[in-house]
Amino acid sequence: MSDILQRILEVKHREIAAARRHTSEAVLQQQLAALAADAVHRPRGFVSAIQAKHRAGWSAVISEVKRASPSKGVIRDPYAPAEIAVDYERGGAACLSVLTDIEFFQGDPEHLRAARTACSLPVLRKDFMLDPYQVLQARYWGADCILLIVAALSETQLQELEAAAFALGMDVLVEVHDLSELERALGHCKSALIGVNNRNLRTFETRLETSLELAREMPPGRLLVSESGIHTPVDLARLTEAGIQTFLIGEAFMRAPSPGAALKALFFPS
Repeated sequence: MSDILQRILEVKHREIAAARRHTSEAVLQQQLAALAADAVHRPRGFVSAIQAKHRAGWSAVISEVKRASPSKGVIRDPYAPAEIAVDYERGGAACLSVLTDIEFFQGDPEHLRAARTACSLPVLRKDFMLDPYQVLQARYWGADCILLIVAALSETQLQELEAAAFALGMDVLVEVHDLSELERALGHCKSALIGVNNRNLRTFETRLETSLELAREMPPGRLLVSESGIHTPVDLARLTEAGIQTFLIGEAFMRAPSPGAALKALFFPS
């Protein structure tokens, strides 16, 4: 585990403890139950949105709404999650990924709420998930999917958090960085979505070869999501030629004047 990931997880444990002191798990469950009759709040179907794009013969793009990162600093300023969400939807995104981590990515739960309210796309809570309490938070805030990072979790945690998400009608994106993590994900998780992060957690080097190599190891019934380092038509062509159809892209779009136009130009040029 990289030093930066270890620091992030230490902060997450403190955040979870503070959130529990503010709102107990029982109260959070009651608040969530009160929203059950609200059709707008019901899970939108993250995996099904991706599959719909594939059935139509298109790539499925999970477009990221992200202001900053620990390695790159501020990526977009001013930053308006609702406007970005609408722009992405117009550009042809299948789903959104919204950062909710405050300390390291300058995200916020309100960014997720704002983005989801502004559009009809399903939304991933992009954060470092360690505890079922966070899964309840995610659904209460409106998330349709959560991220589980294999490098940060034990096998027991992977299964517990995935089961908690499924019980709330959410989907799960399980993220791996190498073959050993892929084997753990396939052995312990049921989710169809396997995200391959092309960025090395220790060196922050980005290699598209990571997705290309792990695509050969992906069994039928799983959907590989290539993440990070996808910037140009040449990058995209390398991945699609290997049969990869699903992508999570943030920085390349966030730096563009119109993220949705950048998405359309890369994936759906007229």
